[in-house]
Order: sequence, then structure tokens, then C-alpha cells
Amino acid sequence: MSLVVCFSGKKGAIIAGDTREILFGGDDDAIAALEKELYSGTIATDEELKERAKILGVTIVIRDNREKIFRIGEIIIGEVGERESGRVRKRRVYATAGTYAIAETENSRIISVEKREGAGFVVLGNDITKRIAHQCIRDYWKAGTFEDAARVVVTSMETAAHVTPTVSKKYRLLQSRGRGDLAALLEKEKESGLISRGSS
Repeated sequence: MSLVVCFSGKKGAIIAGDTREILFGGDDDAIAALEKELYSGTIATDEELKERAKILGVTIVIRDNREKIFRIGEIIIGEVGERESGRVRKRRVYATAGTYAIAETENSRIISVEKREGAGFVVLGNDITKRIAHQCIRDYWKAGTFEDAARVVVTSMETAAHVTPTVSKKYRLLQSRGRGDLAALLEKEKESGLISRGSS
């Protein structure tokens, strides 16, 4: 499920993450069919999701208490993940003023990191949520102020929540106006081989 939208600029970084988690049970083919419909955007509400799951014989549990964003000092972090064949793969964004990085992990071990300097948005999620957020960024971001970027982040979250049940109506928002040592944190995590969790 999931949507995490992050912006890093010269004056700070801001991140938002939804809290939804959906657990599926039943036949693998039926679950795959339901997920395909979910991620394509053909299912628009929680009620439609429950009805379609019933038709396909898939049991679902919807929870809105999953924490997907947190902070370590002046660095704000968000992650989304998926389970497949016993493996847990995640994408994580780290951001602070003026710099950000995207990391791929498998079973909590970093397998790749891409670090970038300057201003930019990062969107993590499934196909439909990423499409919605990128459209909001194209429509509303005019290279304005940090406050303008924050509004785009919020608009992306609220728009997605009204279009797909893969995103909760509730979301969390964190920001940092300082400049954390992102290179040091990434090096520390690569040396340990493990992804850490901070306090939000």
C-alpha cells in the first residue's frame, strides 16, 4: 500500500506518510487479481475494496496505524515496503536541508543508495499513489518557497486518499529546518549493514 511524499530544499525538508496497511488472505491468484485492480486505480473506496474482495474470495484486514515516517536528529526518513516469497524489500528516503538519498533494502540490509544534492521531491508508493502524487507535483509546484512545497506535499496526500483505498485519510507530517549529516548516517548504516529506526 502506502504513499510517502518528501521534499528537500535549501531551507529544509518535509515529509508526509500515510498510515495504511492492508493484509490479504486467500488464494494467491485471487489476491494478485485484487492487488492488480487496486494498483491500477479501478477500486476507489474502502467499500469498493471490501466488496471486490468478497467477490474474489479474499479476506482483508485494513489497519491505519502503520508508522512510515520518522526522524534521526535533523534527518527525516520515510519508507515503504512489500513482502514477496519470504523476502521484505523496502525503499527508503532520507532527507535534510539541501540533500536527500534513496535507499533500497532487503531484509533490513541496504543493497543500494543513491544520494542527490539540491532541491527535489521524492515519491514512494504503489503505481496509483505515485501517479497521483507526481501529477500533483506537476500541477502545483512552480519552484516556489518551502511553504509552497509543503502545500504540494499535503495536496498529494489528500488527493491520493480520496482516489484510492491504498492510502489512509490520516497521514503524518514531519519537517526539519536544520542540516543533518546525511553522509555520516548513511555510512553508519552501511557499515552496520542494518537499517535503523529513529524517533518521530
